[in-house]
Amino acid sequence: MPRPRKCLINLADTSYYHCVSRCVRRAFLCGKDKLTGKCYEHRRQWVEDRILLLAEIFCVDVCAYAVMNNHTHLVLRINKVKADALSVDEIIHRWRKLYKGVLLIQRYSDPCQREVLSEAEIATVKSIAEVYRHRLYDISWFMRLLNEYIARLANKEDDCTGHFWEGRFKSQALLDETALAACMAYVDLNPVRAQLADTIEKSSHTSICKRIRAARVKRQPTQLLPFADKLKNTRSDGLPFQLEDYFALVESTCRHFRPKKRDKIDDTVSPILTRVGLEHTDWHAIVSGIETEFRTNVSHEDFIRNRNKQRTYNSV
Repeated sequence: MPRPRKCLINLADTSYYHCVSRCVRRAFLCGKDKLTGKCYEHRRQWVEDRILLLAEIFCVDVCAYAVMNNHTHLVLRINKVKADALSVDEIIHRWRKLYKGVLLIQRYSDPCQREVLSEAEIATVKSIAEVYRHRLYDISWFMRLLNEYIARLANKEDDCTGHFWEGRFKSQALLDETALAACMAYVDLNPVRAQLADTIEKSSHTSICKRIRAARVKRQPTQLLPFADKLKNTRSDGLPFQLEDYFALVESTCRHFRPKKRDKIDDTVSPILTRVGLEHTDWHAIVSGIETEFRTNVSHEDFIRNRNKQRTYNSV
């Protein structure tokens, strides 16, 4: 029996989650329909633009994403600390980028009308803002405003009605740094694994492609959760790895998935793998098994436990 969503997403366990949404129709979310010849490639930009917009509004950080032919992958971090620090005005300003808000919120947003609001009305505004605050760090609301928006655009373009997604998004809790790094690499390498791209540089509409473009001008994308700053000794509020190490690890993993790729280099020990205590064989098994070997939780401990069970079963 499926577990309730509120049990799957729990800040006490982790703030990092892998979310997947799949299209219900035969026609692709993106790509080209071989039967009709109609191309849906332009929809990839719809999805990517919406993800990046929501990343700027919500207190949900985007670690990685990939827009595939009939599904999307996201690795998200709930940033409750950021949400708690927002003022009432900041909360309302963010939420009104998505919705106009009730009439009282609209009046509060107008400086002239705000001056004539009563104390009771101001108290009501603050109460409503607290509801918005919780929504701004709620992954379910993030995914709802992503999927609903794309579904409406697609239905309008296809001149039809009905469900566009097969159901609510699937989520996996990433319980440790091994799971986080493996899931991000899995998401960033989805186009390579699906043979839609030969290299990570050509994996358009993915976070790794966006990060590479920004790195060429010595920057990190503002809409994505940044990697740790190697020039600072203290850990910043970002991903617990260095950007260069992550690029090297993803490139090495990419070569594993594409063994016939030219100029293949031998695997070297990755600083990230050294940090989490993994050998390359373990690493590739975890990355490949993100969706097949794990259910609602992903962790190094679960991987070791499952591997030991499999070895015991094979030895019987």
